[in-house]
Amino acid sequence: MTPVEWGIVALALLGAFFGGVAAMGIFRLPDVYTRAHAASKSDTLGAVLTVGAAALALQSGISTAKAVFLLVFMFLTNPTAAHAIARAAQDQGIEPWTLDDEEGET
Repeated sequence: MTPVEWGIVALALLGAFFGGVAAMGIFRLPDVYTRAHAASKSDTLGAVLTVGAAALALQSGISTAKAVFLLVFMFLTNPTAAHAIARAAQDQGIEPWTLDDEEGET
């Protein structure tokens, strides 16, 4: 395998790992705010690494330019969407999870 192919594999595996971390965070974290954080940070990184692998695999032409444009678009929209979700939750009066909430359940 060439160094570029190793880079493609590494980026794709890292992207899949961070995508899995994001999914685990969405299922395991206690409230909408921490879930939005997991989705915006880990999912954005996973998606960007995966699209970066695709851009490396394409190597030239308009398809690579489209992949780079998609990377920029995801960097701008994913955190913005998570912020909008958290803002909507706050406007609805949803309180963030605290340690006091955990102590009250036991």
